[in-house]
Amino acid sequence: MDLENRTYVEDVMSTPLETISKGSTVQEAAAVMSEKNFNALVVTTYPPSIVTSSDVVDAVAMGADPEALPVTDVMTESVETVPTDLLIEEVAAMMTSFGIKHFPVVDDDDEYIGMISSTDITAHTPELV
Repeated sequence: MDLENRTYVEDVMSTPLETISKGSTVQEAAAVMSEKNFNALVVTTYPPSIVTSSDVVDAVAMGADPEALPVTDVMTESVETVPTDLLIEEVAAMMTSFGIKHFPVVDDDDEYIGMISSTDITAHTPELV
């Protein structure tokens, strides 16, 4: 396949990026995810972190009170990021290698601008499944 017909992160990423503050609870994160139909949010920490729907489910399954539990207790810290000009086949390989399903997307200035998920990739390249 020639490079002109390849699919890049910028072609399939979700924008705008949804964030949640580090002072938020798991309940608040779940509400935003439900309202926006997202499975992950960037937590505004430095360096940025991520909270996923799996983190929420795991916390509730362990008996935690989502209204009292801070997202900082369940989030993944210092997440990997990907640039907009990366091929989605490369992102799929990274997801497999790291065992993760979401990457925040950064622009040339390392500003967070979107999110790419395994769902985004499989929707656009079913042959990778």
